[in-house]
Amino acid sequence: MLTLTLISLLCAADAGPVDAGVKGADAGVVLADAGMLAGAVGAPKLTPEVKALVDRVQSFYEKTADFTAGFEQRYAYTASKRTQTSTGQVTFKKPALMRWEYEKPSKKTFVLAGQKIYAYDPEAKLLTVAAIGTNQLSASVTFLWGQGKLADEFAIVARPCAPVDGGACATQVLEMTPLKPDPRFKRVLLEVDLKTAQVLKSTVIDPDGSQNAISFLDLKTNTGVDAAGFKLNVPPDTQVQDFTGGAKPTPDAGK
Repeated sequence: MLTLTLISLLCAADAGPVDAGVKGADAGVVLADAGMLAGAVGAPKLTPEVKALVDRVQSFYEKTADFTAGFEQRYAYTASKRTQTSTGQVTFKKPALMRWEYEKPSKKTFVLAGQKIYAYDPEAKLLTVAAIGTNQLSASVTFLWGQGKLADEFAIVARPCAPVDGGACATQVLEMTPLKPDPRFKRVLLEVDLKTAQVLKSTVIDPDGSQNAISFLDLKTNTGVDAAGFKLNVPPDTQVQDFTGGAKPTPDAGK
């Protein structure tokens, strides 16, 4: 896939900014604020090699209706010089459906369904619901849906790759710097499989240098993921914090 930069921008559940954000009213803008990099003007031209790879990545996700993968998230904190690792499963389906199922070190679930995002903490018996305008998200997320164009919002260069056993490179890291500076992150790195054009790893670098890296494992595409899997059924005694300004959601939250 993700963050996915998607992935990193969407979910840092056990390891940083998003975890803090979902505990209050800011939960409703975690996605929007992290991804709002509206059409900057004067984007620098890409080298032919970088443009060809970016075009392949965009094309791959334009043709991808759904995907599933395991993930490993490593959040390296600059200030405390510690690293926290989380693992789980991610499921994606067009248009604009995502489910992040964190398994370790603690269970948490995040669901993006249309114009809402749901964060469920079973240990705290808490469901947080917030509105999200997917039309305002960055291309670093919407390219997964075949919409946003990475080159319109980021200056993109290729980092030197490491040849495998002295031969050709198997992957290429694209370093993406937002054309419109964002106070929440400095750069996004996408590690791309040169054979398939899939994103194997996404790393978001925070302003303080902390790094939120998510690797995608055993990624499967176009398997016919059922939309019913994005319904978030929670126990009736779950506390609901609704920041959408609308009616209180039912326990069948992913509808």
